[in-house]
Amino acid sequence: MFIDETRIRVKAGDGGNGCMAFRREKFVPRGGPSGGDGGHGGDILMRSSEKHNTLVHFRFNPEHKADRGTHGEGSNMSGRSGEHTILAVPVGTQVFDEDTGDLIHDFRYPDEQIVVARGGRGGRGNQHFATSTHQAPREHELGRPGEEKHLRLELKLLADVGLVGYPNVGKSTLISRLSAARPKIANYAFTTLEPNLGVVKVGDFPHEQSFVIADMPGLIEGASQGAGLGIQFLRHIERTSVLAHLVDVSDGSGRPDPVEDFKVIAGELEEFGHNLEDKPVIVVAAKIDAANPDKLKKLQTYAKRRKLPFYAISAVTGEGIEALKFALGAAVEEHRKGIEVVPPPAPAPRKHKSAYPPPLASKKTSR
Repeated sequence: MFIDETRIRVKAGDGGNGCMAFRREKFVPRGGPSGGDGGHGGDILMRSSEKHNTLVHFRFNPEHKADRGTHGEGSNMSGRSGEHTILAVPVGTQVFDEDTGDLIHDFRYPDEQIVVARGGRGGRGNQHFATSTHQAPREHELGRPGEEKHLRLELKLLADVGLVGYPNVGKSTLISRLSAARPKIANYAFTTLEPNLGVVKVGDFPHEQSFVIADMPGLIEGASQGAGLGIQFLRHIERTSVLAHLVDVSDGSGRPDPVEDFKVIAGELEEFGHNLEDKPVIVVAAKIDAANPDKLKKLQTYAKRRKLPFYAISAVTGEGIEALKFALGAAVEEHRKGIEVVPPPAPAPRKHKSAYPPPLASKKTSR
């Protein structure tokens, strides 16, 4: 099951209460206060993982809690701190605060780690309240509650090339020819109900290049208003380097004008926003093994007038596939040269040590 959006509730652990105790032992006449500190509550952390490619494991388990800290004890014994809870998410996941709508983090790289909810600090025991004039304190602190948040997780697949176009124009067949992906292929509209990813390799070793290609479910006119499958999956091509726009030039589509097909899908991409209309586009005339020559010539003329790269292919016979593959690889390589990929360091979770600074050493003054 492909799940690319879900909502969860996270609750960090509460801090343990500080203890009020006094040291009373035989032969220790001035024991004094000995209440220990409460343990800190565990944090809720998120870590990006390449082992996950969907958010389905959150759909049926929407609540996650961390352990609370135990209470302090006598003899200056601090309570045990709660264990951290680590939630694994796919690379490409965006974490939003459901209450405010703010973006908390965008996991673009593997093994990134952030703290989404801080555990509560443990309360201080009465040993911390002793002074020269208040030698038997009965004050102690309660542990602070851990943070509680409602989060919305959105997955945006990381791909270099996005395939767009009307339903049944041959996108799934093309990705099966370019890569080892085996999506469902059938001769009816909306065969693809979820995005498919494939890895394409171009060239020979040691100059081999690879990139990821994404097959999007087909768009139709009015998709931005919810027609067909809508535009709910277009978020997965927001980060692509180039778009391959497939247009059916055969008579099997039932649509008379391929240029109009191109304009309709381009309009839906522009309606979706997120700068999809500004991405480099390669026009691909599909199904040329059964092409209508007039349609093919009209689309080619339109692409030439718009100065768009044009390739004619047949995913069935393999004609034009190699040329298109190298063109996509060159476009991806050109885009990568202008981007310096420097993944940020993963912050470590808070160490469970005393949150209070050590007492200052008293300075001896000579008389």
